[in-house]
Amino acid sequence: MTLKRSLLQRSLLVCTLLASTLFLTHAPEVQAQCSAPNSAFKSGETLIYDLYFNWKFVWVKVGTASMNTTQTIYHGKPAWRSYLITRGSKKADKLFVMRDTLMAYTSLDLVPQYYVKKALEGGTYRRNEVWYSYPNGQCSVKMRYQKNTQPAIKSSHTSKYCSYDMISMLQKARSFDATGWKKGHRINFLMADGRHCEWKSIVYKGKKNFTIENTTTTYRCLVFSFLEKENGKEKEIVTFYITDDKNHIPVRLDMNLNFGTAKAFLTGARGLRNPQTAKIK
Repeated sequence: MTLKRSLLQRSLLVCTLLASTLFLTHAPEVQAQCSAPNSAFKSGETLIYDLYFNWKFVWVKVGTASMNTTQTIYHGKPAWRSYLITRGSKKADKLFVMRDTLMAYTSLDLVPQYYVKKALEGGTYRRNEVWYSYPNGQCSVKMRYQKNTQPAIKSSHTSKYCSYDMISMLQKARSFDATGWKKGHRINFLMADGRHCEWKSIVYKGKKNFTIENTTTTYRCLVFSFLEKENGKEKEIVTFYITDDKNHIPVRLDMNLNFGTAKAFLTGARGLRNPQTAKIK
C-alpha cells in the first residue's frame, strides 16, 4: 500500500471485514442467502469520525469522516442508501489531498444492489463501481474502474456465494451475533471493489473496554484484526473495535500502513436505532 491510498479507504475496508460465517452458509437461492434482518440501524443515522496520523512521533489530526444512512427508493423498490464521506484538513492538504465519497444501495433486507466510490487522492481521481444481479441462483457482479481520463476497465464475476462491497458488508455485518465466538475465530467472505472480486479474512480477538481519546467515554467492544498477505506471509494491517451492543458501531481503528501509523476515533453519533448499552460511562 502506498500513500496514494486514503486513510478512509483503509478504515472502511477494515470495518467491512466484520462479516461472519452467517453470510457464507449454503442456501437454495443466492438472493435469499444474501439477505439478513437489520437490527442495528435506522433511517437518519449519522456517525462522525476524526482521522489521525503519526507524524514524527506526534499524532496529528488529518481529517474527518462521516457516514449517513437513509431509507429511499432504488429502481422502484424501497432501499437503504448509505454515504461515507471523508475530507482532509487544510493542514493535511498541504501534504496530500483526500476527498472520498462512497455510496451504496441495498434492499431493506440488506441485499447489495449498487456501489460507487469516487476518490480524489493526491492528484489522482478514481471511480469504482459495482452493479449486482442474482440470476439463476447465482450472485453476479459487473464492475467498472476508471482513473482520471483513462479508458475505463470493466470486469465481472459470478459465484454461488454472495459478494459485497465495502458499504453493504459494513451495514450487514453490524447485525451479526458474535455469541460463542472464541479468540482466533477466522472469518472469510467475497468482496467486490470495482476492479476485483476476492476473498478476504479477519480474526476475532475477543472483548476489551476502550476509552475515546481526550474524553471519559468508555465502551465495551468486540476487537478484530484484518490480515493481508505480503510475500506469502500474513501481516496485521488494522485492529478495530466495535461496540458490544445492538448498534455495533465502529468506535476505533488502529492502522499499520507502509508509510506510518494512523487512527480513527468516533466523535459523534446521531439517530441511533438502539440504546447505547455498551457505553460504560
